[in-house]
Amino acid sequence: MRGESALRQEIIDLCLEMNRSGLNQGTSGNISARVGDAMLLTPSATPYDQMTPEMIVRMPLDGEDGDWSGPLKPSTEWRFHRDILRARPDAGAIVHAHSTFATTIAITRRSIPACHYMVAAFGGNDVKCCGYARYGTAELSARVLEALSDRSACLMANHGMVALGGDLDQAMWRAVELETLAKQYHHSLQIEGGPVILSDAEIGEVLKGFASYGRQSKPSTTSPGETD
Repeated sequence: MRGESALRQEIIDLCLEMNRSGLNQGTSGNISARVGDAMLLTPSATPYDQMTPEMIVRMPLDGEDGDWSGPLKPSTEWRFHRDILRARPDAGAIVHAHSTFATTIAITRRSIPACHYMVAAFGGNDVKCCGYARYGTAELSARVLEALSDRSACLMANHGMVALGGDLDQAMWRAVELETLAKQYHHSLQIEGGPVILSDAEIGEVLKGFASYGRQSKPSTTSPGETD
């Protein structure tokens, strides 16, 4: 298990990777990780290349709203990070980004259907899009939690995406997979006839296969589908 100092640095490293890869732009994304009964979270409006481990905010999961420690205030999206980690003991980390294709689909306020079998990597036959609410609000947090029911990722209407994992590696892997899926779905909508959607039975078979496959890994290692 990584110590808190290592987690702080890993959050920064993944923020930099998000922007290098194009998954995110500027400081619009944020990342959190569970550490004991608290969470570590990126601070508000701080360029990633200027961030140091000491700047990462620490927030108690069972504390009062806005209870935090560190030299900088937390991301404005602290609420849904905290509420997800409170509600989902399976989640150890969360990645939020305004990635281009996931956000494009979210702007249309539609979910991503089973256009590719990898939709099953998120727990079901679609990736849901939650209803719109202003950033940073309790209403947005409630809507995100609803869309994440039985899922490990969701789109956020007119906003972006959220992906969670057992640790930072898995959360980032899912964020990358979600953006890839959103890009494929977007492109398929441009072709006459649109995408052919897999049936619930077909996705059910994939879900059974994934259950026996083992933990989905970060992008740099083998993941389901790479041994086709």
